[in-house]
Amino acid sequence: MATGYLSLVLHAHLPFVRHPEHEHFLEEKWLYEAITETYIPLINVFERLVAENVPFRLTISLSPTLISMLTDGLLQDRYERHLGRLIELADKEAGRTYNSPFHAVALMYQDQFRRARDTYHRYGRNLAGAFKRFQDLGRLEVITCAATHGFLPLMYINKNAVRAQVRVAVDLYASHFGGPPRGMWLPECAYTPGIDLILKEHGIKYFILDTHGVLFASHRPRYGVFAPILCPSGVAAFGRDVESSKQVWSSNEGYPGDFDYREFYRDIGFDLDYEYVKPYIHPDGIRIHTGIKYYRITGRTNHKEPYVPANAAEKAAIHAGNFMFNRELQVKHLNTLMDRPPIILAPYDAELFGHWWFEGPIWLEFLIKKIHYDQQTLRLITPGDYLRIHGYNQVATPCASSWGHKGYNEMWLSRNNDWIYRHLHMAADRMVWMAENYYHAGGLRARALNQAARELLLAQSSDWAFIMSTGTMTGYAVRRTKTHLDNFIRLYHEITENRIDEGWVGHLEAKNNIFPDIDFRHYAGQAEKKLARAL
Repeated sequence: MATGYLSLVLHAHLPFVRHPEHEHFLEEKWLYEAITETYIPLINVFERLVAENVPFRLTISLSPTLISMLTDGLLQDRYERHLGRLIELADKEAGRTYNSPFHAVALMYQDQFRRARDTYHRYGRNLAGAFKRFQDLGRLEVITCAATHGFLPLMYINKNAVRAQVRVAVDLYASHFGGPPRGMWLPECAYTPGIDLILKEHGIKYFILDTHGVLFASHRPRYGVFAPILCPSGVAAFGRDVESSKQVWSSNEGYPGDFDYREFYRDIGFDLDYEYVKPYIHPDGIRIHTGIKYYRITGRTNHKEPYVPANAAEKAAIHAGNFMFNRELQVKHLNTLMDRPPIILAPYDAELFGHWWFEGPIWLEFLIKKIHYDQQTLRLITPGDYLRIHGYNQVATPCASSWGHKGYNEMWLSRNNDWIYRHLHMAADRMVWMAENYYHAGGLRARALNQAARELLLAQSSDWAFIMSTGTMTGYAVRRTKTHLDNFIRLYHEITENRIDEGWVGHLEAKNNIFPDIDFRHYAGQAEKKLARAL
């Protein structure tokens, strides 16, 4: 009998980037890289485990923006063309590297990209449907996130804006997965007291927090982060385990920095002759990552040696065994302190697995197999499973927190991005006013109101503030924020002044087509409740 639980939670999220006006938009590659290097490799791992009848339970959070992109016809077509170019490049590389130390690695990429194409077609190009399949098989618990990954504590000045972020997410999830989500990954794990009440309104049973969000709760948690606490609302908060996180997250102290693993920053898009790689980089001549990388980390200097896949796979197996061994020791120690089995919550960005840490998916596969075959201390479980087994938990209010730098709001509220909030707050107030005053609108006005809601949600994405704070791709983040706010302001004036430009509304509906079933009345909040009571 297992005496402790391990809950692996992968958060899959990308901001909504869709530019129909430009065939080769640089930021759209974020999605294509994640599909090829993270989502499809994870799906392949799950397929192999199911085929080998290896039981497992994992939790994966799919953000609504990611689901929207994975199911968008334009982006699906563009990804197919992107993958076709990758396969063509890999075929060339298999010939170019013949009789060199890189040939085996070139063949590995050739096989990887072809298998990616096969997997993509096997699920009808709908990878959200692939994750649904594993949920239906009882292997995954798929949960949601706020609609556009809005940083909820800094939006909480307008509770209806937070409600809309949650409601839109729940509705989109239900349309793709056939029912409501049990849990929610709060964007950036950011919480402030009161958000749980809004989660409860929408049927959410639990959410994920960083360690200090639980440890510094209103009452000291009896079991630390090794059991959830229940907010007074009844919604459960699960806290991140520091030890298991660092072993996987840290490139310095953790597994991803091992010298036998693949070096992320050495890519043929930068290393090879410009004329040779020109057809496979950006048409404007900008050198970019192709995904074909021939070197291993080697050491902490610029000297790099050829990557050897067999050696890296052996290290992944060793590290999986080490991770399991450490969790077993953790559980055995905690068993002496607790009167119930501890749960070790290990949450990670999904894109770490495969994209940043190339060996991450195979490490995960080794870990799941070792837990099944090689030990009896641990049991893989999801937060939802835990609440079904242990329904009674300590009541306490988590503290305001996030998993950003220094643990609070600084990454999303700094001198580089603080200017956005007065505009976001004003737009949210105007959206609520319009929703309540035009509650019964129909026709063109309803279309314009729905598009205003989309533009506001897109402007609220926490990704833009984060990018501004880090100073990378800042121009794009500023442009996206300003563009969506400009669109919203124009819609607001056209709606309130009764001079709606139908052609322009149609243009925005086609370009920023996220959440096709959105209902602007989600912002009415209290007015909607009053209407329901009156009826």
